[in-house]
Amino acid sequence: MNTHFTFSSLKNNFERFFHGEKFQCNRLPIPVYHTAGRPVWSHKNYESLATVGYSQNVIVFRCISLIAKSLSNITWLIYEKTNGVEYEVDSHQILALLRSPNAQYSGAAFLESIYSQLLLSGNAYIEAVMDGSNVPKQLCVLRSDRVNVLVNDMDEKVGFEYKNGKNKQIFPISPYYGCCDILHIKTFHPLNDWYGMSPVEAASRAIDQHNAVGEHNLSILQNGGRPSGALLVKPQMNGVALTAEQREELRESMRSIYEGVDNAGRIAVLEGDCEWKEMGLSPKDLDFHKGKSVSAKEIAQAFGVPPILIGMTEDATFSNYKEARINFWEDTLLPMLNHLLSELNMWLVPYFGANLRLDFDKDNIPALAAKRDHTWDKMQEASFLTINEKRQALGYGPLDGGDRLESMART
Repeated sequence: MNTHFTFSSLKNNFERFFHGEKFQCNRLPIPVYHTAGRPVWSHKNYESLATVGYSQNVIVFRCISLIAKSLSNITWLIYEKTNGVEYEVDSHQILALLRSPNAQYSGAAFLESIYSQLLLSGNAYIEAVMDGSNVPKQLCVLRSDRVNVLVNDMDEKVGFEYKNGKNKQIFPISPYYGCCDILHIKTFHPLNDWYGMSPVEAASRAIDQHNAVGEHNLSILQNGGRPSGALLVKPQMNGVALTAEQREELRESMRSIYEGVDNAGRIAVLEGDCEWKEMGLSPKDLDFHKGKSVSAKEIAQAFGVPPILIGMTEDATFSNYKEARINFWEDTLLPMLNHLLSELNMWLVPYFGANLRLDFDKDNIPALAAKRDHTWDKMQEASFLTINEKRQALGYGPLDGGDRLESMART
């Protein structure tokens, strides 16, 4: 049976069903489906998180940018197994596809877009555009807020719906092979079966606090560093006080003349029996730096980014920065990279052959160079391992005559 032909027929039938036609595919009726709801964004939607969390918060922007750009420069490797032994292939169609996924994106921009979507929404969707031989010729990243998971009445995932304005496109999942033109990569969500949870959701309160402190400080600066004050107007000799309209007119006059950065420090000229009562806060009370720093560290923790790498350099030294980079790669970046790698090996690689395996070059990561050199030195000193055992531990293929211990070879 031609897998891709059946899958293509299934896709056409899904689209016919979506427009109200009845059909059967290989004698198996396609069940009625519905969207699995929108992703859970706490009390906010995707647009709000993207605006308030990413566009308006420098810590979130820096964390997402740092992670996505760091992971976008990896070097892909492809291995082929022959007679039970894996060998690295210098050039392959998969490598060419990942280096140039489509006409609009380079390989680095493609990976950056995947990880930015995953960190921002908890979900990333990759579409495979097939050629005439039903092999992916292009890879495209879809905006996660435009994709819905489709489930049937038995709560089974049966496909994806992509909506861009009034345009809709259905991507079914083959009931026979489970393949689909869409790869859905998601993080763990404790309350949702179909969508992932974004770090922005987990850090939403810290983000709101960080933004609020910044807005509060800006408001104080725009008021000349004095948050408020009171103008005391004593009643006239006849006991007549200001009317409500007069008080409002006086308040607006004071605000227009003395409020704002350009008017900071201007001398107030008061007429009549008036007294200005200062209600400003002390410089100590105005110092929100410590609270803002705490919020920034909480945001960085949600993304798994050491604070020193996003510019929080209190008590920082060169050795601390070096260790932070190593921990950043080992604790945050490598797990994320392995997650994408396993998904691509399961979804993309089988289109090109069953004996292939995709990997990435760990030796080409500068932050891990010192640790790698230390590991190589330890392997070199291990006299109880053969040459091939050392090469296998470091990710290299065997050599002829390398299965004997060096001490035995000398004797």
